Amino acid sequence: MSALALLRPRSALGLSARLTRSAAVTDAGHQLRTADIEGWLDERTRAHHFAVRRAPLEGLDGWSFAPGTGDLVHRSGGFFAIRGLAAEVGEGPFRRWQQPIIHQPEVGILGILAQEFDGVLHFLMQAKMEPGNPRLLQLAPTVQATRSNYQRIHQGTRVKYLEHFTDPAPGRILADSLQSEHGSWFYRKANRNMLIENAGAEVEPDDDFCWLTLGQIGMLLRQDHLVNMDSRTVLGSLPQPGAGPGAERGALHSDVELLSWFTGERARHDVDVRLMPLAEVEDWTRDEDGIGRRDGRFFRVSGVEVKAGNREVTGWSQPLIEPHGTGVAAFVVRHLDGVPHLLVHARVEAGYLDTMELAPTVQCTHRNWEPVRPEDRPPFLRLVQEAVAEGSAVYSAEQSEEGGRFLDARIRYLFVMADEDTAPWKPPRGYAWATVPQLNSMAAHGRYVNVQTRTLLACINSGAVRL
Repeated sequence: MSALALLRPRSALGLSARLTRSAAVTDAGHQLRTADIEGWLDERTRAHHFAVRRAPLEGLDGWSFAPGTGDLVHRSGGFFAIRGLAAEVGEGPFRRWQQPIIHQPEVGILGILAQEFDGVLHFLMQAKMEPGNPRLLQLAPTVQATRSNYQRIHQGTRVKYLEHFTDPAPGRILADSLQSEHGSWFYRKANRNMLIENAGAEVEPDDDFCWLTLGQIGMLLRQDHLVNMDSRTVLGSLPQPGAGPGAERGALHSDVELLSWFTGERARHDVDVRLMPLAEVEDWTRDEDGIGRRDGRFFRVSGVEVKAGNREVTGWSQPLIEPHGTGVAAFVVRHLDGVPHLLVHARVEAGYLDTMELAPTVQCTHRNWEPVRPEDRPPFLRLVQEAVAEGSAVYSAEQSEEGGRFLDARIRYLFVMADEDTAPWKPPRGYAWATVPQLNSMAAHGRYVNVQTRTLLACINSGAVRL
């Protein structure tokens, strides 16, 4: 065989066009009408027994506070632990702090299986229960599992469809990247985000799975709490539909200029982060309800006991991070010669592996900033708050974060239009204007685009919002 015969295309040919076709089908897919999906989720909820109740951390089965450090750990040594973290950063109103944080060094898989039906790409989605979800069952990826889960440390049943992601067939990998999770609550956590096309015969979905088009998922993203965070991060890591050569007329900054700006932001920030014993964390106390700050801000560590009839293990106990208040994650948007630009923020979070990632313009929980002087609060926060009050946002939906680690963690996601007076083309230091294709290109690689930005990109990629 000649060397030329071994050459293959460097990218999945036609993938953007296939995603465009899938995003255009919004009403009825291969299996379900879009209007019937919420009812299907309700039916799957009734088909199993689910129960979540609060429990003291000291009483969680399989969990204990380690002697000496006070870290909250699992008896298997797997899954995750709640440890302490100390952070120092070079700028901002909060420059030194300590906190509990989730330490989960293993890499999980967030994988969606794709297959064409009648020429339209569909995605195999799962009705998955997580104890921290405001709505217990949400649409999850085909596979959503930590290494401890799929190696069955819990002695539970096997993870369905896992084989498609642990040994994908050649030429069937449509997207694959190692992405971070919430840098404020996880210490250097990463998951493998994958889109794999089925290479064989049609996969018959289990009762808790269904095939949906990208457009159907986009319609559901317009509603609150139907599509879980793990699905959103995978969809936010895909190429933008229709973003082939020539699809974009240009940008305020070239790709190399944007990357150079971000590299410079990373280089100029001094960030010192280290793990420490949970028992020694300052300003946090432990009581019968969990671990929280004395002033009641930010979050607390709470315990739950769970029953879930359709999970690999049908009952377990665990700690969860429980935020105080609903957060906001918003992109400010402007058009330049008809090309939409998003104002990105080079944001430092203590749990990131590479100091900072590209975040939405505004990402915060307002109540945490109430004690802070107005001039020290996040830039553009007032603009976003006014859009929420006036109902003028281009897109606004409340979505829950990772329900397997966070309890009732809610973020209001928005796109807010602006002008030169409210968001000038020359923004404050730490901010830059980028087009959607530029962010999509960076999202294909790990540790550039944070999980909140990927949720908002998923809304664009799926057609939930049009800018």
